[in-house]
Amino acid sequence: MHHRRLVLLAVVPLALLAAGCGGGGGSSGVANLAASTTSAATSQGGLVAYSSCMRAHGVRNFPDPDSTGGIPKSAILALNISKARMQVAGTACGYLVPASGLAPPPSAQQIRTKIADALSFAKCMRSHGVARFPDPTAEGQLTVEMVQSQGIDVRSPAVLRIVETCLPASHGGLTAAKVREALKNVDGG
Repeated sequence: MHHRRLVLLAVVPLALLAAGCGGGGGSSGVANLAASTTSAATSQGGLVAYSSCMRAHGVRNFPDPDSTGGIPKSAILALNISKARMQVAGTACGYLVPASGLAPPPSAQQIRTKIADALSFAKCMRSHGVARFPDPTAEGQLTVEMVQSQGIDVRSPAVLRIVETCLPASHGGLTAAKVREALKNVDGG
């Protein structure tokens, strides 16, 4: 956990400057939307605290979340702050960035759609013979680690063929490119 926090503290300032600011399953199949909505409210509160912290650490005029609940990349870039100052403030304040990052939290409808699409994909995988394929989390997440924890060989040609067959069931939520990237990031793949 401490290592993860150090990585976050190192990455957040660079992500702000370079990439911009937007950036466990079971068999129940029913996600808790109330928890997701609460986490979106918590996310915005965390961003208000993050903005305040950034201002307190020398990034004058750092913006608060806008009406979408996120902090737009354009607003941060418009500050014209040095990379060094942004890194120092980002390191000091990175622990306040919600897991969702600086992007606006998804709407309740977006969360429901993401969950439904991931669940549709999981059902397709099971219907094509991958019986232990997990359902998504309450946020609609479906990770390679979740699949591997069920004893499924994610690099098996047979499993990869089924993944390819089931991609359309995710309605664009999963793509061949996203699958390749996820596999590349697992176990140094």
